[in-house]
Amino acid sequence: MAQIIIPTPLRKFTNNESTFTTKGATVKEAIADLTTTHNGLAKHILDDQNNIRTFIRIYVGDDDINTLEKDATAISDSTVVSIIPAIAGGC
Repeated sequence: MAQIIIPTPLRKFTNNESTFTTKGATVKEAIADLTTTHNGLAKHILDDQNNIRTFIRIYVGDDDINTLEKDATAISDSTVVSIIPAIAGGC
């Protein structure tokens, strides 16, 4: 099963779990599995149409899904999916 890496700021919605194992065959299915299991997480990753928010970056391995097939990108048992939320700040 594929593994999703949960970034630190979102772990409070996953009972502090740093990873999530999914049976999803695509990024969209994997994210749906994650947000269904951890209900409070959905509003931070998905918009009102259940699409991945534009400021959230999802990587399959080292590749941004926007350079692949977006949320239709296929994943396999050995795939590592990383969620990268936008970070603002600085001076």
